Amino acid sequence: MTFKPAIWPRKLRSQEWFGGDSRDHIYHRSWMKNQGLPADLFDGRPVIGICNTWSQLTPCNAHLRDLAERVKHGIYEAGGLPLEFPVFSTGESALRPTAMMYRNLAAMDVEEAIRANPLDGVALLVGCDKTTPALLMGAASVDLPAIMVSGGPMLNGWFRGERVGSGTALWQMSEDIKAGKMSREDFLEAEQSMSRSPGSCNTMGTASSMASMVEALGMTLSGNAAIPAVDSRRRVMGHVSGRRIVEMVKDDLKPSDVLTRDAFENAIRTNGAIGGSTNAVIHLMAIAGRVGIDLTLDDWDRLGRDVPTIVNLMPSGKYLMEEFFYAGGLPVVIKRLGEAGLLHRDTLTVSGETAWHQVKDATNFNEDVILPADAPLAEQGGIAVLRGNLAPNGAVLKPSAASPHLLTHRGRAVVFENIDDYKARIDDDDLDIDETCVMVLKMCGPRGYPGMSEVGNMGLPPKVLKKGITDMVRISDARMSGTAYGTVILHTSPEAAAGGPLAIVRNGDMIELDMPGRRIHLDVSEAEIARRLAEWKNPVAPPASGYARLFHDHVQGADTGADFDFLVGCRGNAVPRDSH
Repeated sequence: MTFKPAIWPRKLRSQEWFGGDSRDHIYHRSWMKNQGLPADLFDGRPVIGICNTWSQLTPCNAHLRDLAERVKHGIYEAGGLPLEFPVFSTGESALRPTAMMYRNLAAMDVEEAIRANPLDGVALLVGCDKTTPALLMGAASVDLPAIMVSGGPMLNGWFRGERVGSGTALWQMSEDIKAGKMSREDFLEAEQSMSRSPGSCNTMGTASSMASMVEALGMTLSGNAAIPAVDSRRRVMGHVSGRRIVEMVKDDLKPSDVLTRDAFENAIRTNGAIGGSTNAVIHLMAIAGRVGIDLTLDDWDRLGRDVPTIVNLMPSGKYLMEEFFYAGGLPVVIKRLGEAGLLHRDTLTVSGETAWHQVKDATNFNEDVILPADAPLAEQGGIAVLRGNLAPNGAVLKPSAASPHLLTHRGRAVVFENIDDYKARIDDDDLDIDETCVMVLKMCGPRGYPGMSEVGNMGLPPKVLKKGITDMVRISDARMSGTAYGTVILHTSPEAAAGGPLAIVRNGDMIELDMPGRRIHLDVSEAEIARRLAEWKNPVAPPASGYARLFHDHVQGADTGADFDFLVGCRGNAVPRDSH
């Protein structure tokens, strides 16, 4: 892609606020000066916002204050004026009912904060996974120059000589408790090793997957995704990103220049190669919607189908993000895709260089972490998109995290009407279930939960776990954490709360999974399905008011990204009317 930088110097957007001697200009400048800012900082130099999702309620992002200071150093050094501001921070570990419910709210906050303030460009500081898509969605809808800086993953966890992966170990140990393989005392001791440094999940969970996605899209400097949060090179990344955003403003290099269809195709293939999270499907489609790219589930299936997973990280593999960084990180993976003819090499990145130019000299320092292309972790590492009468609009499955023997399966449905029903019955030894059954969970989609929580990886019943069984086919309209694993069919659309066929599945119905054929089928006649749907009544009433009602009324389906219908598209950065 050829990009022609704008001519510099030129009048910047911030000068609509600061660049004159009228009453209004003096009003804007004088208030800013109460922070001790010298007069010459308003002389026409780029004003860069630092959009910070720091919050102690978002543990993954609790170290971003320090990183923001490093970004400021780079901005000042390059001749810009940095101005930091907070936005709504979504943390999956504590926020209820789920952080996903508030991704769109955070995106609205970001969009309006950028548009309404005297900014020429913005550095986006992110960590926990919903903050990454939310900030990119908001920035894309404004289309001012933007660069993303991730907070980085935690260091490896260790427990009695074994790696402890964020989330992944929790799911494993929880199942071991129910199976009688682990004592509760050991579980509590292991807790102390799960989160031993600042940063986001150290597995290839959604946070690391989304950090990788924005690097593959070209919205970060090369190498950003994998640097551990506490490594000094993370601070360096912040510093040089601060320098770079000033140059991007001078060049007028905007998200719309970087976020092309080819860039999204690069990201989809990268997600397959890293064994990335199923959540990336929803987030990338929402981001694409903000820049007018018609990205679909079929694109995910088509582009990822022949991409091998070559990153040997939990939950699909053995290692953690710390080792991924030491092995060479995402540049090595992108280089491998380029060598295999699976990369659009000429896509533009925020560095001003092409995707290929950034990675062509990358070196793999550990071929047990980043595997050779002829010895992958999984031959088909992309996201499989399933369709059929149970999911007319599609559902997704991550083959690299599934059990091969279950990818073609027929079983009797054991139905849980909602998450409370599941919690009340799953541990009951009288539950009529065995390992051949298909677990079905309803009412956990965008409207149903509400917010589409990460409960799709339902824990297995103790009576099955005690037999040594560790996986069963599970189907829901929910999401699952990127740290989770198993033969789990997710994002079934339309969701149950919207009257999708999932809503009328009954105990005893037979369900067929054919992953190679991309099919998910409810073995019930069309006439019976139509009769059940006609009789179905939604058991959940819409929220009466507030953001929950806004969410319910305007959220789109998982198959299109679960954005709000009125937020799709770019609304630009026109300076709001000054009322002073």
